[in-house]
Amino acid sequence: MSPRRNRPNAGGSSFGSSEDEGRRYGGFQSTESWQGEEWSVRHVAGASAAGKTYRCPGCDQEIASGVAHVVAWPQYGGVDDRRHWHKACWNAKDRRTTKVQRSRNAPRY
Repeated sequence: MSPRRNRPNAGGSSFGSSEDEGRRYGGFQSTESWQGEEWSVRHVAGASAAGKTYRCPGCDQEIASGVAHVVAWPQYGGVDDRRHWHKACWNAKDRRTTKVQRSRNAPRY
């Protein structure tokens, strides 16, 4: 039996492209329009969020450590403008009311 050949195909994708690097380091980033403003959106893998908890502005619930989520900020905003959202909350942002309704026993942070 002949040894296995580990050569990339001629028609295969190129290694080290910026798209691959974006997915490898910090998740896939894109730009979306919302409320008349351009937003930078980055998808964060659960492994990248280990040891950290965030509060989702969409549902006002905690995003537990190690849970995949979305980080969004205005395109011309700074570090302080970044917000961490659940993926479902970010996708439903246009269907939500302007004020989040809490139950009586929900903690206020």
